[in-house]
Amino acid sequence: MPEHTDEQAAIFSVLADPTRLKLVKLLQGQRGREALCVNALAQLLGVSQPAVSQHLRVLRSFGLVKGERRGYHIHYFVNGDELEKCRQLASMALSVGDPRGEQLCKEYCPERRQQDVSSL
Repeated sequence: MPEHTDEQAAIFSVLADPTRLKLVKLLQGQRGREALCVNALAQLLGVSQPAVSQHLRVLRSFGLVKGERRGYHIHYFVNGDELEKCRQLASMALSVGDPRGEQLCKEYCPERRQQDVSSL
């Protein structure tokens, strides 16, 4: 079976929620002083502050988002290294033309094996 399948499924699971996906997209451009706090994110997304906090918790636990304390608030931004890793894994999962596909078909498909035997 293909490598990284569990990791790839986890990426899709984390990003399957529209609010989490919007958060990642919104936070991609945030660096340094531009990082956003939960209240700002809630207003920008039109979602409650507790909902944003829960989504950020999931994204943080996966490593996609980092937080930086500034006074009483934590400001969030995307972990660029982890995002790139996720992008590569997702791209691999969605790539077409696996060169092993033809061999696997010959190996496991009864109809295909019959065709190969009868062509000898």
